[in-house]
Amino acid sequence: MIDLHCHLLPRIDDGAQSLDEALALARAAVANGIRQAVLTPHVHPSRYANTRVTLTPHFKAFQMVLRDENIPLEIHLGGEVRLELECLTLLGQDNLPTLGGWQGSRVMLLEFPPSQIPVGAMKAVEFFLARGVVPMIAHPERNKDVIRNWRAIEPFVKAGCLLQLTAASVCGMFGDQALTTSQQLLEAGWVTVLATDAHNLEHRPPVLAEGRQAIEERYGEPAAALLTQVNPGLIVGAR
Repeated sequence: MIDLHCHLLPRIDDGAQSLDEALALARAAVANGIRQAVLTPHVHPSRYANTRVTLTPHFKAFQMVLRDENIPLEIHLGGEVRLELECLTLLGQDNLPTLGGWQGSRVMLLEFPPSQIPVGAMKAVEFFLARGVVPMIAHPERNKDVIRNWRAIEPFVKAGCLLQLTAASVCGMFGDQALTTSQQLLEAGWVTVLATDAHNLEHRPPVLAEGRQAIEERYGEPAAALLTQVNPGLIVGAR
C-alpha cells in the first residue's frame, strides 16, 4: 500500500518529535503493509514556516537514516498545505511541496481549518487549478462544516479537487460523526485516496490496513485497492 499523508519527518511539525519516534513510526508503517509513503509536514506559514526548499535537506537526511536502518519504506517529500494567503505566494515561487501528479497536473495536499470551509476557499482552489495544480483536500470528513452537511464539499469536487479520507476515520477512531461523513463521501464516489495522517504511535498511528479492511468489508475489495494502491500509485508515479 501507499500512504500519501503522514507526519513522519522528525522535529518539523506536530508529528514525530524525535528521530527515534520517526523511525518507530516508519517501522509501524511497514508492519501495517505500507511500502511507500509521501511525507507531508505541515506547510502553515503562521505556525510552521516550512517550504519545499527548507524541507528538502531534512527529508534527504531522514531518507539516508531509513536506508542505514534497513527499514524498507520508500519515501517521497510532500507537504500538507494550510489554506493561507502566503501559500499562494509560495506557489508563485515554486516553493510548495506536492504529492505527485494527476491527469497531467501536479497534486497538492490542501488543508482547510478544522472548524470550517473558509470564505474564499473556492477562489483559492480556482487559483491553484488555473496554474496546473490540483488540490487534494485533506480529511474533509473531519471538517465541521462538512460534518454538518457533507454536500458542502461538493462544489470543490465538481471544480476538480480530489479528496483524501483518513484511514482512522473509516474505522471509527475519530468518532461516529467522522465515520458517517466518510461513508457519505465514499458512497457519493468522491473519494480518491485513503491515507493515515499518522503523527505518533500513541494516538495517531499508521492504520492504513485497518482502514482498507473497513472499506473492503463495506464496499468491496476493488474499492479498497483503488484507494490504497491504484490511485496513490498513479499520483506517486507521476512525480
